[in-house]
Amino acid sequence: MELRTLRYFVAVAEELHFGRAAARLHMSQPPLSRAIRQLEAGVGALLFTRSSVGVTLTPVGSVLLDEARALLDHADSVRVRVSAAAGVATITVGILGDGADPGMTRLAAAYRRRHPGIDIRIRDTDLTDPTCGLRAGLVDAALTRAPFDETALTVRALRADPVGAVLRADDPLARRDRLRLADLSDRRWFQFPAGTDPVWQSYWNGGRLRTGPTVRAVQECLQAVLWSGTVGLAPLGHDLPAELAVVPLIDLEPSRVVAAWNEGDSNPLIRSFVELAIAAYRH
Repeated sequence: MELRTLRYFVAVAEELHFGRAAARLHMSQPPLSRAIRQLEAGVGALLFTRSSVGVTLTPVGSVLLDEARALLDHADSVRVRVSAAAGVATITVGILGDGADPGMTRLAAAYRRRHPGIDIRIRDTDLTDPTCGLRAGLVDAALTRAPFDETALTVRALRADPVGAVLRADDPLARRDRLRLADLSDRRWFQFPAGTDPVWQSYWNGGRLRTGPTVRAVQECLQAVLWSGTVGLAPLGHDLPAELAVVPLIDLEPSRVVAAWNEGDSNPLIRSFVELAIAAYRH
């Protein structure tokens, strides 16, 4: 069995959907289906039960999934050890978000356990670059928020967080249970500096051109709300000062926490990072 074919199998087994697995693997569905049929022929048994309601693992498939994961983990470990011997066992991770996020905490612990000898470097970034320096070559992988321009990047969604409007606690709208973007149409909003990713800027401005103070960091955004009555946006569940309130926005798509890396980068440390991130944020 080739490692590539086993990766194909694991993707289908985890997604239980050939189309989603193909998208995850950045390939079309027909060659993926052929590879799985060839694997089944080699094993001598069906690995998946295919029906009109979906795809499920057979008992043989369940056994192979456990073994395949172990083999792939071992293969990645071999690559990492060889890299360490060559003096390149370092990964730099860019982070944009809440460092106290339980998902991030679980990910950090899991990565340390799997790669105790790896030098993990963290680059904390501000709101002006949602890729955390990926395109500039400053980091190997990013733990960040979407949406942003994904050209030449590979992005895996980890979680979706509803978003709310951040207002001063004495603002009349702060007493509402929920808001729509139209309720805030006449308000000043924060802005990002010129040159910031337009997809990112548009999302955090509710899809419209706005006017207001320019900010670079979360704390600057909160201070703009406090001092100037500017509208801010934030994922729900974050702790805010007592002088501020957050009201859910019911017509803004949730903000996705994602792992991102440069397209085509086959560094096993990045692959391991992404696999562990998916598991850490699934809890």
